[in-house]
Amino acid sequence: MKPFMDEDFLLETKSARELYHSFASEVPIIDYHCHLNPEDIANDRKFNNISEIWLAGDHYKWRAMRANGINEKYCTGDAPDRDKFMKWAETVPATLRNPLYHWTHMELRRYFGIQELLGLDTAEMIYDKTAKMLQEDEFSVRNLLRKMNVEVVCTTDDPVDSLEHHRKISEDGFEIKVLPTWRPDKAMAVDDIATYISYLDQLAEAASHPVNHFMDLLEALMKRHDYFGSMGCRLSDHGLEHFIYEEYTHEEIEEIFAKIRTKKEITQTEKTKFRTAMLVELAVMDHDKGWTQQFHVGAIRNNNSRMFHQVGPDSGFDSIGDFPMARAMSRFFARLDHLGQLAKTIVYNLNPSDNEVMVTMACNFNDGTVPGKMQFGSGWWFLDQKKGMEAQLDSLSQLGLLSRFIGMLTDSRSFLSFPRHEYFRRILCNLLGRDMENGELPNDMEMVGTMVHDICYRNAKQYFGF
Repeated sequence: MKPFMDEDFLLETKSARELYHSFASEVPIIDYHCHLNPEDIANDRKFNNISEIWLAGDHYKWRAMRANGINEKYCTGDAPDRDKFMKWAETVPATLRNPLYHWTHMELRRYFGIQELLGLDTAEMIYDKTAKMLQEDEFSVRNLLRKMNVEVVCTTDDPVDSLEHHRKISEDGFEIKVLPTWRPDKAMAVDDIATYISYLDQLAEAASHPVNHFMDLLEALMKRHDYFGSMGCRLSDHGLEHFIYEEYTHEEIEEIFAKIRTKKEITQTEKTKFRTAMLVELAVMDHDKGWTQQFHVGAIRNNNSRMFHQVGPDSGFDSIGDFPMARAMSRFFARLDHLGQLAKTIVYNLNPSDNEVMVTMACNFNDGTVPGKMQFGSGWWFLDQKKGMEAQLDSLSQLGLLSRFIGMLTDSRSFLSFPRHEYFRRILCNLLGRDMENGELPNDMEMVGTMVHDICYRNAKQYFGF
């Protein structure tokens, strides 16, 4: 029987072990999509205890705690940090076969050197030991990034954000690149007209440009887009339930925007036309700057209306959705491709049944200008676990070019989440090593190892121009 999580964790064959230890384990991390708080990096924050850095904002853990019968006050409520940690420690043994069990112990080992399993019998010791360590300079936010060999971090930022913290990080001369990502979801969120008008006012102030007409909106967004570019932004990101596309004319969009600005309700068709126009215009902006656009699709958010009103969004009440994808995705990319304005693109799906749809549709629009221009993104959210990653890698291998894949990201709000890159790398090496030993890939360690290194690091570095 193999020991739990030893140095060859998840590596089932000799070839897998050699691939990981020789080609993957030591390469730097490019985390091109996450939700880390740039203010914490700017201030080189030290956390008071492990609950602050580990449990605050982590809806993965909250979902598990609720499923284990833990009261909400220990998740999003006002219980003391120590008590919250004890409730998480009580939950961890119940997460066997959930990726949380692996992540929890990888993070305790990689950051704190703690080999013991987390449970109620070890919780007090682990809480006190980590609290003491977190007060040391070695465990400040910037040093945590250094400890994990991180080279680039791309945060997620709204067009109205000042990016003042990114500016401070840059001016401090911090050697790890911390770059903003353009996330303009609120600029097209017209389901709630009153909230949307309030956002337009914020945008007008941030851009120093009035937003009274649709063209004003585009000009204000362009000014902010230019500003993000001046701060090193290389990517945009859109969170969509599903791809949308509805034919429209510019005259129609001006009329729809005029209704919105005067607080008149608009029809569902008008909403779809407006969002389509916004996605197209934003995509053109990205293309003109050579950015990469990302699309995260397939989530049904805020399913529990009672808890949404109690604790707000992003609290662990979202799930995999089931939406038609292919037709609208095809028409959207085809329009941009026809105009010669289709930027480098990454698509992420949340429903695993869409894997083949996503990879085949993305590959329709590769044009020979950039290796791997259209990317089928890594397993995301509910799919960033062993089975989900293997399924994504298999679909991409069979229907696209795995060798051009730009690899993993954390999509996390926690500074302790970077071992997820290691988790992915081990799974990748295990898959390829198994194929080598089955005679499905050549027994050429240098060739396959070079592909591993490319997927874990070099492809992303070249693709984004970091």
